[in-house]
Amino acid sequence: MSKVIVAVAFLGLNFYIYHYMARSFVIPPRDSSFASFPLKIDDWRCAKNEPLDPAIKENLGATDTLICNYFRDGSQIGLYVGYHATQIREEGGGSGEDSIHPPAHCLPGSGWDIVDSRTIPLTLEGVSDPKARAKRLIIAKGPERQLVYYWYQMQGRYLADDWKKILYVGYDRATTGRTDGALVRFTVPIGHQRGDSVEQDLLAFAARVVPLLPRYVPT
Repeated sequence: MSKVIVAVAFLGLNFYIYHYMARSFVIPPRDSSFASFPLKIDDWRCAKNEPLDPAIKENLGATDTLICNYFRDGSQIGLYVGYHATQIREEGGGSGEDSIHPPAHCLPGSGWDIVDSRTIPLTLEGVSDPKARAKRLIIAKGPERQLVYYWYQMQGRYLADDWKKILYVGYDRATTGRTDGALVRFTVPIGHQRGDSVEQDLLAFAARVVPLLPRYVPT
């Protein structure tokens, strides 16, 4: 019963914020679109930013996406960044929501089992917030295994938890008029390489990517 009460109170709070406390709707300008994102980062190279199927993009509600598989000496790192200019679709002229979809909810629908899930501190170059957090997942589909890191990037914040992202959407809507944000995700196959080697590659690559993101994801 207590969970039901909390859920109802949460929905009521969000309704009040969106409809009575909210400031004028604001979409901040971006310096660049992902079409200009570097395809070469140190020794890592991506052939091209893969276009997203229009139907999938509509379902995701993303304004702009970066989907790049970077390769180096036979190793691979997948980078996805989905930028949402608003997470409330009615403000963008449609109906429903453009809220960022949590990977932990979407992956099982794509046939991936989450073997391990942790929330960890995000300590990378370009991340100055000591409260920054990321999700670290090990996922599996048959014999395939992958290491996944992701976080929500919203107005200079780095959030691992979906519920925090939802709360900040409401808070920012009320205080700044903004509901923009992005999902940043890194994916690495775990094959015959040692897991710690794969993770070191991912973190080193992420440390090079994070300082580039403010041009594409407003702070």
